[in-house]
Amino acid sequence: MANQPVKIPKDLMVWIEARKRFRLSHTQIQMARDLGLNPRKFGGLGNNRQEPWKEPLPQFIEDIYLKRFKKTKPDLVRTVEEVAATRQRNAIAKPPGKASCHTPPIDDPPVGGDAAVAQVPGDST
Repeated sequence: MANQPVKIPKDLMVWIEARKRFRLSHTQIQMARDLGLNPRKFGGLGNNRQEPWKEPLPQFIEDIYLKRFKKTKPDLVRTVEEVAATRQRNAIAKPPGKASCHTPPIDDPPVGGDAAVAQVPGDST
């Protein structure tokens, strides 16, 4: 269990591929993840050779991160590989058969008709 290879999930693998394809740093990937950007759409965002009015992708990510969070870089930069390793450790540490923390959804009352109007005792309207 100590030196197991880290299995990277598909949702994190797209970030690794984007980092390699667009030559982004770990910090820029962390910024893009914090901003909620879609790594599959980076091709359209980083098309500054054909569309010269666009900023290069790394500069674009840094600028919008500064606008949103009012700081130049994240406080803690974690690589995608570190995030995957943490997820894997947490999944192993989780006791088997543990019920989720989520409560089941409450059934909504039927909409429309007489059942939608609630009668309050003592209210004669």
